[in-house]
Amino acid sequence: MFTGIVQCQAHVVAAKLEDAVLRLVLSVNKNYLQHLDLGASIAINGCCLTVVKVESPAGDVVGQVHFDVIDETLALTNLGQLRPGHAVNFERSVTFGTELGGHIVSGHIHTTSEVLERIDSEDNCRLHLSLDQKWRDYVLYKGFVCVNGASLTVGELSEQGFWLHLIPETLSITNIGEAVTGSVFNIEVDQQTYTIVNTVQRYLQQHKP
Repeated sequence: MFTGIVQCQAHVVAAKLEDAVLRLVLSVNKNYLQHLDLGASIAINGCCLTVVKVESPAGDVVGQVHFDVIDETLALTNLGQLRPGHAVNFERSVTFGTELGGHIVSGHIHTTSEVLERIDSEDNCRLHLSLDQKWRDYVLYKGFVCVNGASLTVGELSEQGFWLHLIPETLSITNIGEAVTGSVFNIEVDQQTYTIVNTVQRYLQQHKP
């Protein structure tokens, strides 16, 4: 479980496909690798991955963390597009005492979204994202949505998807600041909204007059 508050950006050292499995190696400040065990869960661009190896050389500021990404995950997310040098959003899983500054995030990606338009102003940035029709019932005006692992608020709805209104802090901490037209982001809809909408729709379907 995660909060959608991105802790830092990690950078891709290697992304090699072997037998339909992506061997992904990331470099990250060692402060974020403390007490990190094999089998731990980390959200990478919002996708929950399992740590298979940790390298934290003495004297170095930066360590490396390794993941294996299976074909189903590659099909559902943007992780298959990663190349050496790319930045990814990094969040370790929630522990007791963690501040829940965003919203509860599972790390299970529902779909991907393409940037349709970017509008920058002095104080903020507006991003227009596409969204498959299948998922639009779960993305509400002023509701939560997790974009590349970042807990964000839906600013507007559109015929194609939705708009985000982003402050400079979000743009600097996350890789969303690098967005251009055509960029692809991982999307996880809010689990509470998903459950409520599905429950109501199922009830109405079962109790048609």
